[in-house]
Amino acid sequence: MSSFLPYGRQWIDEDDIAAVVNVLRGEWLTQGPTVEAFEADLAKSASARFAVAFSNGTTALHAACAALGLGPGDEVITTPITFTASANCVRYVGATPMLVDIEAKTATIDPARIEAAIGPKTRAIIPVHYAGQPARMAEIGAIAKRHGLAVIEDAAHALGATFGGSPIGSCSHSDMAMYSFHPVKHVTTGEGGAITTNDEKLRDALRLFRSHGITRDPALLHTPSPGPWYQEQILLGHNFRLTDIQAALGRSQLAKLGRFVARRREIAARYDALFAPVRGVEPVGRLDGTEHAFHLYVVRIDFAGLGKTRGEVMTTLRERGIGTQVHYVPVHMHPSYADRGWGPGSFPVSEAFYAEALSLPMFPAMQDADVDRVASTLVEVLGV
Repeated sequence: MSSFLPYGRQWIDEDDIAAVVNVLRGEWLTQGPTVEAFEADLAKSASARFAVAFSNGTTALHAACAALGLGPGDEVITTPITFTASANCVRYVGATPMLVDIEAKTATIDPARIEAAIGPKTRAIIPVHYAGQPARMAEIGAIAKRHGLAVIEDAAHALGATFGGSPIGSCSHSDMAMYSFHPVKHVTTGEGGAITTNDEKLRDALRLFRSHGITRDPALLHTPSPGPWYQEQILLGHNFRLTDIQAALGRSQLAKLGRFVARRREIAARYDALFAPVRGVEPVGRLDGTEHAFHLYVVRIDFAGLGKTRGEVMTTLRERGIGTQVHYVPVHMHPSYADRGWGPGSFPVSEAFYAEALSLPMFPAMQDADVDRVASTLVEVLGV
């Protein structure tokens, strides 16, 4: 049998290893200069003024909500088709996530439904760039501006994507954007995340929150400093820091982002061509005026019409050396959200999408022959 193809994985070269070893042989393993260098590289890549690195994407989203001052009594709009962190981050600060349905074509949040869901307690919107497809940020940004709302882009899937020619992460239509550096993402730090922003006050709030809420800044101290050791915890923050070891890997990986994303797009184009004549298999749609980053390659499969169950298809593919995944169980279907008043039928477009979605192998180290094997095996297993 051919080698197993997971749905996603990292690509680590000797230069990545050398970058990490160089830090290991240095003086700073954490809270050192490599983190700041990584942040500068990332901000430049995103065309943003600032980037603040975190221990993972979830902690980055948590910090973004805290930096906005969200709390009990506030509501934040997001989508059911996402990893639960997009909603959990709202709950972490005591606010309430409010879900609105997606567009069927792209599986990203529907701006028209956002407008309808805004109420007196709404404070922010968290659109998700699903699979690497940017959401309709110009419309979302305009809605937020009309209603005085903040916008945090969940760009965990979208490093390297663009909207209207601007990189996702430039915050052209938002206050902040979050990246994830998990191993299946475009570049990795092992675990890690970051927030980009163009607002200096938000940058400072993010930095404070990620390091226990402790500061030495004379302008923020409540008591004049008696000496160089002195620091104060001025708010309840967390230890959400990224290490220099991870940042070294991130810097090395980020230098390859263009190549990685270009290869992902080539793989997607090859899949598109292979599936074009296949009945019952439809790649998730793309939005004009955007460049997709293809963290995931997702197809919608008419399992019922083809007389197959998704579980059977995934199991058979795995037996033949092909890993697949479902992104995602909708947020409102998780038991942790059962007390929110949502149930089957609450978000019909999301539920219909979930019933048909399947993520196929997508990572830049794949060869054309791997792509062909995935497509032909799926067609064979489906019997189409």
